[in-house]
Amino acid sequence: MVEVAVMGYGVVGSGVVEVLTSHFESIARRAKEEIRIKYILDVRDFPGSPFAEKFTNSFEQILNDPEVKVVAEVIGGLEPAYDYVKRCMLAGKSVVTSNKELVAAKGAELLKIAQQQNVNFLFEASVGGGIPIIRPISQCLAANDVIEIAGILNGTTNFILTKMIREQMSFQDALSMAQRLGYAERNPEADIEGYDACRKICILASLAFGKHVYPDQVYTKGITDLTLADVEYAGIWGGVIKLIGQVKKLDDGRVEVVVAPMFISRDSQLSGVDDVFNGILVRGDATGDIVFYGKGAGKLPTASAVVADIIDCVKHIKARKYLYWEDGSSDYVAPYEESKIAVYIRAQAAEPDAAFEAAQKKFGAVRRLYRANASEGEFAFVTGNVLPVTDIKAKLCELKQEGVKVLSMVRISDL
Repeated sequence: MVEVAVMGYGVVGSGVVEVLTSHFESIARRAKEEIRIKYILDVRDFPGSPFAEKFTNSFEQILNDPEVKVVAEVIGGLEPAYDYVKRCMLAGKSVVTSNKELVAAKGAELLKIAQQQNVNFLFEASVGGGIPIIRPISQCLAANDVIEIAGILNGTTNFILTKMIREQMSFQDALSMAQRLGYAERNPEADIEGYDACRKICILASLAFGKHVYPDQVYTKGITDLTLADVEYAGIWGGVIKLIGQVKKLDDGRVEVVVAPMFISRDSQLSGVDDVFNGILVRGDATGDIVFYGKGAGKLPTASAVVADIIDCVKHIKARKYLYWEDGSSDYVAPYEESKIAVYIRAQAAEPDAAFEAAQKKFGAVRRLYRANASEGEFAFVTGNVLPVTDIKAKLCELKQEGVKVLSMVRISDL
């Protein structure tokens, strides 16, 4: 019998308790041990719950109980989660978490503590919810040199964009629907501004390339500025708009990391990932492209990943799993301005034909896009050549000085 504690009894925490109890016998067979919940930590009381006797509001009770070997942290946020997780591992307890903010900010430090204390720190549920991705990268693809990882990492923004693409719903209306359906929080900033996807790509980048990438090092742009005009132009170009988190290793040893809306070709495996689903493409030198697909969030999918990590910890109580990356550095992530990209531009001018000719002279090979019912003076184009972001911005500034108003710029993906 192995005693565990669950810290947090929100959506995911209640799901973890449900899975551990409803699948008690099958989990015991897989873990080779019975796993019993001894404590559930929450500041609230649940007097009518069938688990009422397990609730505690004292973290110290969990910390000081030597019978508790594994702790699941599903509180979320940095504090008190960081303090609790750190102290649990220093006390010799393995920890599993679904907390992407914690892993993205403190992963290198916590993995080092786990190594020093000969315990495990596992976080499969922190990226992709119920989609297995951490374990495949660290184990199944270990024979590969990972070249690039890119994906649709946030179900809320993908749902919104799907509604805009399929039903010509405005961004605000699609967001309101996502909130009504429970896909978006009352304050959706972390999703729609790209912060959630940023934390996830930081974790994947750190795992794949062995050095910690911090969220404040990553250029992050959300979907709030996208309009139905941009969605329509993406279709005319031959694809769709998706919010993509992407990391690739550069020849000089640095990594290039970005979270931003991108035009994705209909030929891409990611273009058909719709609604609240996530899709993560891992490009290996031996395997080529592999895509992991599924619901990236939700009570039971995420709880399933947390419980899988609990089982792993129980099976490795006396034999630590190797999962580790080094601390990062300020010069490890290449500045976004150095990125060489192609872009879509939507703009407005008093003489759009003349303005487009000016854009041609500045950008070289460009393709003009046309849509019915375009607003007066509107024109749009995609660049054929990849240019550093600094050069693109400089050329757009020149166009602005010539009376062109840039309405939108979206990166074109090569996925």
